[in-house]
Amino acid sequence: MSSSDAAAHEIRTSLFRLVRRLRQERPEGELSYSQLNVLGWLEREGPMTNADLAAAERVTPQTMMRATADLVATELISRTDNPTDRRQVLLKITPAGTTLVREDRRRRDTFLAQAMASTLTPTERELLRLAAGLMDKLSEVHE
Repeated sequence: MSSSDAAAHEIRTSLFRLVRRLRQERPEGELSYSQLNVLGWLEREGPMTNADLAAAERVTPQTMMRATADLVATELISRTDNPTDRRQVLLKITPAGTTLVREDRRRRDTFLAQAMASTLTPTERELLRLAAGLMDKLSEVHE
């Protein structure tokens, strides 16, 4: 295994462990991870079609329809006609959905900030912040 392959393996494994740990900060019985992702997309990007959400999450439109139907039923998102194409329906996050997704982010950010402060040195925290920017660059690579 080359040093690049070994580094890639280490980074991927560590990222998955951290993501799994951050998911544990979510209370039991709340929304699924995919439903939170939908809320996150709508909160960041604004209204989107079901097809756009499915493409963003790389799932089938049918799978996305099930996730969004539950979110509409719980009034975390709403459906509205697309003003430029009446054949399409736009999904929009509601104020309750915005509150929920922001609280979820706040809870996980608080956990991570406290874990970093209690476990890492200031230099390690700065290195991790720099690494976050590098990981963002890697996430934008398309092959």
